[in-house]
Amino acid sequence: MNLREFIDYHFRHFNAGVLRDAARAYEKHMESQGLMFVTLAGAMSTAELGISFAQLIRAGKVNAICCTGANLEEDLFNAVAHNHYKRLSCYRDLTPSDEYDLYTQGMNRVTDTCIPEDQAMSHILKFVEKEWLAASQESKSRFPHEYLISILSDQDFLNSFEVDRSHSWLLAAAEHEIPIFVPGWEDSTLGNKFVASVIEGKLNRSCMLSGLDYMQCLIKWYQKKSQNSSIGFFQIGGGIAGDFPICVVPLLAQDIQVETRLWGYFCQITDAQESYGGYSGALPNEKITWGKLGIDTPKYVIHSDATIVAPLIFQYLLEK
Repeated sequence: MNLREFIDYHFRHFNAGVLRDAARAYEKHMESQGLMFVTLAGAMSTAELGISFAQLIRAGKVNAICCTGANLEEDLFNAVAHNHYKRLSCYRDLTPSDEYDLYTQGMNRVTDTCIPEDQAMSHILKFVEKEWLAASQESKSRFPHEYLISILSDQDFLNSFEVDRSHSWLLAAAEHEIPIFVPGWEDSTLGNKFVASVIEGKLNRSCMLSGLDYMQCLIKWYQKKSQNSSIGFFQIGGGIAGDFPICVVPLLAQDIQVETRLWGYFCQITDAQESYGGYSGALPNEKITWGKLGIDTPKYVIHSDATIVAPLIFQYLLEK
């Protein structure tokens, strides 16, 4: 069996059954000329989701992306510093002293993976700070992701990759001109550095567009694309990466008061529970009350680990 056959045969009930159903519905949605909007929360880039996600993008099965600032930058952190990353399979056994030792080594830990500051963050900064400074001096404004996409056209930067270029989802998105939205970008390493540079007087704050600008851009994109296509929503994790873009529908319908098509498919991979009152655990039916989904919208929630589930769904779709 290939993976698709394996899932079709073995994944029948509970979370496994929902995974199969969600993958089939994703496929059906796109076969009906629908589009798919994918969101990335958590630390999916550090988990190297790009290996499978980039393939999905190149296969034409992703039409727009919303991600956290961390996922945006960490795709490139991994790309240029992969050989210097450190994996700690016994991370649960670390003591506070062990953690401090990692800090003094410049190794920032994300669960079982340590990101090396010098080889990752500092290396990216050498390239992106030039872009920030040029825009600041020329009184130009750009989105956070546009600066990173710009350095991807620098051959010296591409030559510094320590992974196969096909593993970078950001590079794949750039090559296929996939729209990217990054709300709350300031909650990232590069975002912190940018603010520090503004405070130090090195950069003009206006050279960086904000989340409000992203929302205006998203409104234009959704209005244009939803005229002729139903747009699906595939949410990995929760938080701002998911809540920000899904709100564009009630914003259009209720705040601007224009006729708007609801999201045509919804799937979320999450470990959060609805009983805690957080957005990340909210079940799809709750979104009906906010005017985001309809009664008949195909809806799926897979309560599991996204680092396991997402690559399985992606590969299922790729083996069609």
